[in-house]
Amino acid sequence: MSIHVNIVSAEGAIFEGDADMVFAPAKAGEVGIAPRHAPLITTLKPGSVRVQSGDSEKLFYVTGGILEVQPHLITVLADSALHAEQLDEAEALAARERAKELLQTRTEGIDLAAAQAALVEAEARYRAAQQLKGKRN
Repeated sequence: MSIHVNIVSAEGAIFEGDADMVFAPAKAGEVGIAPRHAPLITTLKPGSVRVQSGDSEKLFYVTGGILEVQPHLITVLADSALHAEQLDEAEALAARERAKELLQTRTEGIDLAAAQAALVEAEARYRAAQQLKGKRN
């Protein structure tokens, strides 16, 4: 038995297919969804969406969005999304360092909430790149 998965963002469809299990970064913590899961709607935080089917696993990086679960359908409406292979670990590390530096200097006129959100997103992107690197080795 499987569950159908659609991952879409403003840029367009990212993935469509069937899965045995899906893991997503909900605001309250990671959720695991299997076929016939109870209906659920939750917001997503930046992180990895893992789609498992048989022996394979596909990784996607989302910057946030909405997760809707029906018994036979999962829809991820991402703010933006990438196939994990599109993540650049060095770029993610640089973004994380820039965000940390911005928060440490706290120059006048900085939007503290936006800077903190940028750091959270950069951290999640870096962790996702690290996770993919572990799968490649």
